[in-house]
Amino acid sequence: MIKATLQDHLWFMNIALEEAELAYKASEVPVGAVLVSPDGAIISKKFNLKETQFNPTGHAEILCLEDAGKKIQNWRLSDCTLYVTLEPCPMCLSAMVQARVGRCVFGTYDSKGGALSLGYHLHQDKRLNHQFSMMGGVKHFECSKLLSQFFKDRRNVYKPKT
Repeated sequence: MIKATLQDHLWFMNIALEEAELAYKASEVPVGAVLVSPDGAIISKKFNLKETQFNPTGHAEILCLEDAGKKIQNWRLSDCTLYVTLEPCPMCLSAMVQARVGRCVFGTYDSKGGALSLGYHLHQDKRLNHQFSMMGGVKHFECSKLLSQFFKDRRNVYKPKT
């Protein structure tokens, strides 16, 4: 895994944000993910599709890992970095352990659903067969603002059934 600079992290997070904006336009919760190879090439980029596909596992991270595995014909995504605009949930963090990612960089923290915020540090659990590093808060403001605007818009159009 190459040593990425802050500029690299910002660059790839911007691409993840572009994916999140596509999710927003598709009426999906705006979360985007980008998987980058050890040499800095983008392998896959995806956004949430839970609502469109009626799939509870349709998180951007899961879709990105699945797509990357198919592209490189290997489920082991060793030394790859996953960039995601929102702190991964426990399911997505578990998938990253299973995929053997090298690092996860995320944008905004999720106090209600994020694995780290809820105390699930699966990426550091020595009982599991793989550990990796995580870094949060990259472009936090932009990632958080997009999510907040999405839910504000949803509340404004929501009409309770009478």
